[in-house]
This record gives sequence, structure tokens and C-alpha cells, in this order.
Amino acid sequence: MKLIGITGKTGSGKSTIGKLLADKLNCKYIDIDKIGHEATSDTIISKKLCNEFGQDILNENKNIDRKKLGNIVFSNKDKMEILTNLTLDYMQNKLDSIISGNEDYYILDWALLPIVKYFDMCDIKILISSNDAKRKERILKRDNISREYLEKREQNTLDYSKFKFDYIFDNDYSNEKLDFIVNNILKEL
Repeated sequence: MKLIGITGKTGSGKSTIGKLLADKLNCKYIDIDKIGHEATSDTIISKKLCNEFGQDILNENKNIDRKKLGNIVFSNKDKMEILTNLTLDYMQNKLDSIISGNEDYYILDWALLPIVKYFDMCDIKILISSNDAKRKERILKRDNISREYLEKREQNTLDYSKFKFDYIFDNDYSNEKLDFIVNNILKEL
């Protein structure tokens, strides 16, 4: 089993590249953000989040409203750390279970990958970067959020040390560039 870690800022194209690569390798693609979303739906974690951040983070159905929670944690590093601490065990247990399968390759996609144990476990580490203006425009359209909310989200993004990666690709969002990136990774494998 080999782990391929793909990271980069939100909107850089890492998910698109990860899914294309998984399709070519016929392997498991894991969007770790989605596991984080599951974690906030867990009853025990949801209660802990409400105890920490208040009942205002709930929607009308009494479920965690991720945008409301995001407004709190994205602009405050300490609160972001609290959220991470409350959800990380759930996420790690789920991820450990997934990667204990019998696939030849697993593709891990997460903006926060470099700060968790899975980064060191990756056989290949890939950083996807892109033009910030284009990236932000993609996020605004994709997530249907305001610029203000996006800027809050951007405040706590990681600074990626380029020395920690096997490959760094600049994504211009063209199909040709996506094919180039995926084919270069396949050559390495």
C-alpha cells in the first residue's frame, strides 16, 4: 500500500487532481474534509461543539451549521485549534479504518495534511498551488460564500514549506495542465 498525499490551499485544484489520479490508478480517493464534516454531525462531538461555541452554531434542525461555526473559528486561531482537537480523534479513527483496506494506493486530499501524522506516512507528497486571484474566484462561485467569509477562512490557512514535498505543481485550471500534472505523478508511480 502506498499513500499519496495531495495538499494545497482551498480552491487550488487538489480535489480535481486527486480524483483524476484515483480514476487513473483505480484506487481510493479520500477527501479528509468530508470526514471532518461527518465528525461535526456526530452526536457527542456536536454536543461538545455547542458547549464550547454556544447554541448559535446550530441550524433550525438543531444540526451544526458549518458556516456559523466557520464564522467563529476561521478568524480565531485558538478557536480553530479547539475545533481541531474536538474532531481529530474521530477523523483519525475513520481514516485509519479506511487506509487499513487492501488497496494498492490511497490518495489523501486535505489542506491541513502537513500538520497531521498522515503527512509523514505519505510515500509521495504533492503540493498544488495556483494564482490566488483565480483560486479565490473559484471558491466564491463553488461555495457560494461572501468575500468577507472567504477572507476569514483564508486567515488561518497554512503556509506550506516547499521543502517538504516531492512534487509542487502550479495549477492554471486548464485541462492540459491537469493532464500534465496527473501524467507526471503517474510516471513516478
